[in-house]
Amino acid sequence: MIAQMRDIVANELAPTMTPDQPGGLAAALYAGRHVEFFNYGFADDATRRPVTPDTLFNLGSLRKPFEATLVALGSLRGELRLDDRLPKYLPELTGDYVRRVTVGHLATHTSGMLLPTDHPPWPNDSFSRARFIDMLNAFEPQAGEAPGKQRVYSHACYVLLQLVLERCYDAPIATLFEQRILGPIGMNATSLPERGEDNRAVMDAAWMQRVVQGYSDQGMAIGPPGNQQSYFDFPGAGQMFSSARDLATFVAACVDGRSIDPHLREALRMTQRETFRVDDKFGQGMAWETVHLPDATIVDKPGGLNNASGYLGLVPIRQIGFVLLANRGEYPHEIVRYKILPALAKLVASH
Repeated sequence: MIAQMRDIVANELAPTMTPDQPGGLAAALYAGRHVEFFNYGFADDATRRPVTPDTLFNLGSLRKPFEATLVALGSLRGELRLDDRLPKYLPELTGDYVRRVTVGHLATHTSGMLLPTDHPPWPNDSFSRARFIDMLNAFEPQAGEAPGKQRVYSHACYVLLQLVLERCYDAPIATLFEQRILGPIGMNATSLPERGEDNRAVMDAAWMQRVVQGYSDQGMAIGPPGNQQSYFDFPGAGQMFSSARDLATFVAACVDGRSIDPHLREALRMTQRETFRVDDKFGQGMAWETVHLPDATIVDKPGGLNNASGYLGLVPIRQIGFVLLANRGEYPHEIVRYKILPALAKLVASH
């Protein structure tokens, strides 16, 4: 069956990575306690450095399930509550709307807050922590919006969730990731580096040699290798970097988790549970989205920047996990959600 699975994946991915397409692609399939890797193209077109399972990619919003896991873990251990209102951790939040928002609202994108950094026209400047708090305090809803009543995807709300977690545990977000998730799962190639003055991740030379060059969907190089982007000018607000191999370990823990701490295993499951139904097909969990298709219910998280694309997909009932990382913007990751994962789930169900 593994050979059939490989064929399903390769037949869909190979046409998206022809020689005329910029950059490369690293994918990983976890199924039946077995991992298969798929590598295409180049980590850097100029040097013809090939993509491998250990190439490091910018994760963009694939970082969000990690924050969500910290929230779930904290709630299971009694360290925080999903219904805690934000001023409990950030008393500087005094605005009429934001002080009614809870930790759970942030984690499930149901706060109702859509901020200027979340949509075009994009701001031209960056936000210090103080200015970010001012923006949150000034937020006013559209008619009918209220905390918990709607699903509005907001990157800024996950930056706010970072601040809540750092205040709750009195530790930087990178330390919390490492101590509570990455170390216990055995992810040794995933990091949240500080952002240098040139918006480049601060990494040692050996790690930087594994990092991709990012490209636009048209093939233009954007930023140096290790480029991090953020409107938020304070520590921890850049992007994580990881490899297909490390993220295969993460999706395996999400759908299997036999070998990890019971609290962490339950936290990973808790983040996947749908808590808000958007419509007939889509629902929202903690960072993860749920997609109800004829052949499978898929739990997934897409992410991307102008020079990076990523996708994590799970079919929990079939213990299937999928990782896709590309070093170009606008990669068509929907083929995993709508073609690859349903076909894999159907194949597993038939055996």
